[in-house]
Amino acid sequence: MLKEFKEFAMKGNLIDMAVGFVMGGAFATVVTAFIQGVFLPVLAPIMGGIDLSALKFTIVPAELDAAGAVVKEAAIIELGAFISAVISFIIVAFVMFMIIKAMNNLKKAEAAAPPPAPPRQEVLLEEIRNLLAKQS
Repeated sequence: MLKEFKEFAMKGNLIDMAVGFVMGGAFATVVTAFIQGVFLPVLAPIMGGIDLSALKFTIVPAELDAAGAVVKEAAIIELGAFISAVISFIIVAFVMFMIIKAMNNLKKAEAAAPPPAPPRQEVLLEEIRNLLAKQS
């Protein structure tokens, strides 16, 4: 059973998939940092100074006791985090679409390549066969 597991784990597809997951996670982290640190701050002045990453709506405010300690947490919708995540998803999905499209185009190009020429001796044998067919 250990041998079978080793063969399974060492298959190229499994390793490729693992590398893909790691690279995808790293890419998603870079995109998220780009959205939070570059895109949304640049977008804020265009949107009239609204910082989308900090956009929140309080549904129910926090309840405080007489000493000012929080008795019940506030119910908040963090719309900015959701917008940021949606933008990140769209960017990652678009890049993945472009990568898959490029890979499919490469596969089509490989499939459309003409088959290799037959060996010289087969060509000569076909010519001899054709000549013999003409003579009879």
